[in-house]
Amino acid sequence: MDGASLDSLILELHSIQAVKFGTFQLKSGLISPIYFDLRIIVSYPALMNQTADLLHKCAAEAGVQFDCVCGVPYTALPLATIICSTNKYPMLLRRKEAKDYGTKRLIEGTIHPGERCLILEDVVTSGSSVLETAVVLEKEGLKITDAVVLLDREQGGSAKLAENGITLHSVISVSRLLDVLLQAGRIDMATSQNVERFVRENNTCRPKQNGSSVPKKRCKELGYGSRAGLPDTHPLAARLLKIMEEKKSNLCVSADVTSSEELLELALMLGPVICVLKTHVDILQDFTADVAGKLKELAIKHNFLIFEDRKFADIGNTVKHQYEGGLYRISSWAHIINAHALPGPGVLQGLGAVGKPLGHGCLLIAQMSSQGSLATGDYTQAVVKMAEDHSDFVFGFISGSKISENPGLVHMTPGVQMETGGDGLGQQYSSPEEVIFSKGSDVIIVGRGILASSDRLRAAGEYRKAGWEAYLKRLSQAS
Repeated sequence: MDGASLDSLILELHSIQAVKFGTFQLKSGLISPIYFDLRIIVSYPALMNQTADLLHKCAAEAGVQFDCVCGVPYTALPLATIICSTNKYPMLLRRKEAKDYGTKRLIEGTIHPGERCLILEDVVTSGSSVLETAVVLEKEGLKITDAVVLLDREQGGSAKLAENGITLHSVISVSRLLDVLLQAGRIDMATSQNVERFVRENNTCRPKQNGSSVPKKRCKELGYGSRAGLPDTHPLAARLLKIMEEKKSNLCVSADVTSSEELLELALMLGPVICVLKTHVDILQDFTADVAGKLKELAIKHNFLIFEDRKFADIGNTVKHQYEGGLYRISSWAHIINAHALPGPGVLQGLGAVGKPLGHGCLLIAQMSSQGSLATGDYTQAVVKMAEDHSDFVFGFISGSKISENPGLVHMTPGVQMETGGDGLGQQYSSPEEVIFSKGSDVIIVGRGILASSDRLRAAGEYRKAGWEAYLKRLSQAS
């Protein structure tokens, strides 16, 4: 979906107070710093039409197949009506309570058992309303595999639905909403961080306790979107996986350039087709705080994350200062950093003291793409163990292949080119299909394969296509 349309929708929802910040008691009794009252959009016809159009596009771009549509009462009902009327889909109407006269049915409309029904919802928190609607529809013989929601509060609803065989597709996530409102000056950083903290601490879908430990959920093969909703997935990993699903891109571009102007040109040009932009800020010859600010603006505009490839590898106190201070003030603009495990857990304690309150995350370097690397075997397994022990900050790995069966952890692989081989300086290259399909990684990191091209946008498009097709092939082989 077009990022500008999403941003426009978010700003309009805030303008009409469909999104509010303050202190609100929820139905569950929790006190929330954010409240969504999307019922108000029925008074704004243009906004209703825009919302319905984006919901329909969300389903279409996800490739959802369905025969009819049912909105969850009550806010989603007018949206379902617009979608069905505009696009000529049969609509079913669910009642909250059956009539005590006439047919006494809970579902109104013509039902054809065996057909696939798409559920439409306005906001998902725990997913319970969608599940209630699914149960009623399934009793009528309909198949429910997908639901589309305007806003995912990212509090476990996606995971709960996935456990029940329903894939949730969202137009807007809370993460995206906060980014846009923050960038537009509608809210301040303290408000954004307060909401992020509430979301993290109030996940409605937790793994079941079993004795003294909470086992991590393991799955044969889940798509990026389903993995984002798992209860043990780090919030930043969930955000990345959702971006990948929404943009149909598992491409990270390694912006190894020495000019700030060229870095920003790359971000502007390639932003729409990537999920992550990887920087080496210390090779820039003209870095300023203004450059970091412009980079953050482009990341919000084009919906990608910024990964500073700093490779922290020192004692905790030193890396803490390197991360939050100095000339680059990395923690103020990079969503993702990485670190070597060699210094021991102190490196994560130092980095985490800065990054965790900001909602940032760290990738541990478990393997490297350079020839003769010592990061192999027992060392790699020790890195996996360290990641599991610090899952509140570590959300994945830099590795040549999948090294952990935990679906909540993200694997990013450098050294990717269409043609395999080496560069004469120890760099070893693997193809997108080899990395994603054969080795089970999640994100391809491409540098010279794109930067050395005379048409960087075309080259990035080719890598994006190759990486995504390899991912779809992996899913089809696992199903």
